[in-house]
Amino acid sequence: MHFIETIILGLIQGVTEFIPVSSSGHLVIAQNFFNGASDHLFLEFINIGTLLALLVFFRKKIIDITKDVLFNKKFKLAMNILITAIPAGAIGYLMADFIATNAFFGSLNTVALSLGIVGVVMILVEKFPRASDVSDGKNLSFFRAFVIGLAQIFALIPGVSRSGATIVAGRLSGMGSAAAAEYSFLASIPIMLGVTLKIFMSDSNYLFENFGVLALSNLVAFISGMIAIGFLMKYLSNKSLAIFGWYRLALSFILGLIIFIK
Repeated sequence: MHFIETIILGLIQGVTEFIPVSSSGHLVIAQNFFNGASDHLFLEFINIGTLLALLVFFRKKIIDITKDVLFNKKFKLAMNILITAIPAGAIGYLMADFIATNAFFGSLNTVALSLGIVGVVMILVEKFPRASDVSDGKNLSFFRAFVIGLAQIFALIPGVSRSGATIVAGRLSGMGSAAAAEYSFLASIPIMLGVTLKIFMSDSNYLFENFGVLALSNLVAFISGMIAIGFLMKYLSNKSLAIFGWYRLALSFILGLIIFIK
């Protein structure tokens, strides 16, 4: 893989992992245009940069949660995060090989359709009925936390977006957009840690054989990811998801034209 490809893929991963437009969908698009093939191990390993971006950006929150659990015996937020993480984590673990090898998950048709459907949901989400208001993830009931976790399962389909699915579910569960985004990112940490541990245990040879390009791509993903998280948290403090929905619809339409012309 050329270094320019590596930089572009790292940039796409860093930005679109957190901006709710689907990192997996954009990476499928990029790799199709680069060489027509998807290297799933490369895509899994560049999650390390975005995981580090999450850990650094939310370090104070993570420390507070840890203190609550260890010293204050307050488990509610930590339990909610685990409840949200379990459904997608379990399904992703059980279906990892199927997802990596099945053509459906690397198809531009799948990406185009998913981008469009979720785009419509994001545009209309503020008009949907919502549960009673809650201020943050700590005040979610266990049931609402589990429902957000079920929504996260759909993010296994490229084009859906993990952050998009969980932010939408968080909004419908009664949180404001910024609070839903923060909870979405915190709930993704256990899954990303699990994925990272799994690939280190099973595919460490790939890391050593491709260390140069992976280090560069992860560095780009980390820096761009930090910027993307900061932007989204600030943006959603007083705005809705609609602009991302319109972007997704436009990209879906363009992809549809490309697929039709081909």
